[in-house]
Amino acid sequence: MNTKLTLRLDEEVIRRAKSYSREVDKPVSRLVEDYFVALTAPRKPRRELSPIVSRLRGSLAGAQVDESDYRRHLLEKHS
Repeated sequence: MNTKLTLRLDEEVIRRAKSYSREVDKPVSRLVEDYFVALTAPRKPRRELSPIVSRLRGSLAGAQVDESDYRRHLLEKHS
């Protein structure tokens, strides 16, 4: 059953939402509904990390590493 809901939003937010709605060919009401469904969906329990992964977590924080660095590493490793 669909029920009407009134929302008060900033005019600029509404303008951008309508623009996005046209881009994705989906009514704003459907976008809002999809968001509420995602927002209220049951959360999946987090898997516990293995001890090794736990120790590695955050070890690259602040590192300037990107995909090209990884590709270079693979080329050097397998050449």
